[in-house]
Amino acid sequence: MPEENEQEIALQSCDTFVVLPPSSSKGCIIFGKNSDRPAEEVQEIIYVNAKDHEAGAKVQCTYIEIDQVDHTYAVILSKPAWMWGAEMGANEHGVCIGNEAVYTKLNGPDDENEKLLGMDLVRLGLERASTSRQAVKIIGALLEQHGQGGRCSDTNPSLIYHNSFLIADRKEAWVLETAGSLWAAECIVDGIRNISNCLSIGTKIDLMCDNLKEQAQAKGLWDPSKGDLDFAKVFGENNENARHRYNCGKELLLKLSASGEFDTLAMFKVLRDSESGICRGKDHERPTASSQVSVLSSLDSSRPCCHWFTGTPDTRHSVFKPFVFCSNARISPHIISPVFPSDEDPAKVKPRFQKTVDRRHNLYKYHEKAYSLMTSDSPKGKELKNTMLRLEASCIEEMEQFLDGYSVENSKDAEDLFKDLVESEMKFYK
Repeated sequence: MPEENEQEIALQSCDTFVVLPPSSSKGCIIFGKNSDRPAEEVQEIIYVNAKDHEAGAKVQCTYIEIDQVDHTYAVILSKPAWMWGAEMGANEHGVCIGNEAVYTKLNGPDDENEKLLGMDLVRLGLERASTSRQAVKIIGALLEQHGQGGRCSDTNPSLIYHNSFLIADRKEAWVLETAGSLWAAECIVDGIRNISNCLSIGTKIDLMCDNLKEQAQAKGLWDPSKGDLDFAKVFGENNENARHRYNCGKELLLKLSASGEFDTLAMFKVLRDSESGICRGKDHERPTASSQVSVLSSLDSSRPCCHWFTGTPDTRHSVFKPFVFCSNARISPHIISPVFPSDEDPAKVKPRFQKTVDRRHNLYKYHEKAYSLMTSDSPKGKELKNTMLRLEASCIEEMEQFLDGYSVENSKDAEDLFKDLVESEMKFYK
């Protein structure tokens, strides 16, 4: 397992947020996440269609093969290009999931054994769940059956951790936190909630694994005579960096949602906050690799959900591009990483770690060239950054009008929406 200083670096990682009515605008639920990953790791955006599967089918996750279900839903995912799982994403039913690395009192040598990664659980939950509550139960069951474990980086063998999840749909949100194969979940029906790289569920536990209390007591971590089980206190390890970001994120959400008008731009602002460490540049050991904001319309609304992704590092110098699920949704090949033989053959999974391949997709390469200019103080750099932000702001305004007037007749206009904007962004970088 990592030494203490390595663990501290590893925990300088992601943050996930959700804002629900009455704090949000137009009765929407707004989900946001920054994915902070090891330097130079490439994150791609992929779209996977819904699919029926034959009886007895299997699915190869990052390390292990498990039983497939009869039907998987359409998903859009932001994922490290070397692994099967995803850091975050959404499905056709408006379910969104993001995960965080956490270290707990149950971390140990067994975590090095290859099982399901937290990122695999994100993707499996999205592919199989039509509600956030269902996703909690699916992830919990998979965790109990297969466990979590294996290295979580293709460059750093010490990056191994347990996971927490923030799951949202058009009705409510859930925080699901784990310690080994044990888990607890809290339901959120209004206001704000965020998670970082520390356990945050206290005594409000709305769902949990069957043996949670028995295991906590058997491991000598909880004495029921001294009060209700507090999941974070019983299983959590202290991490000041994560706690600081967690508190900063909470304060930002409270401040920006005080008027009850928290919207898409407000979540962009949260994810671009650098003072708190929520957003980090490419020079950091754990830079922000990609970001997602999803605006989930209420169940009684005819507006479709809208999902915004960057697919490039450093949210402050990246552009959010919208995606709407529709019958013939397409995604640009320019934001998908090249595939190598070791990615396709489970028997060759180890060569993924040899760092001999270039996983940069075309948008990543174009953004990389423009990044040094945009982060400089040069007039040309400032002009390029301002141009990109104006493009994004204009896109938000146009999307609001489009979503307000959305119907089956104009759904075709959403088919190439994300694709076209990726390609437009690349033209600005030339």
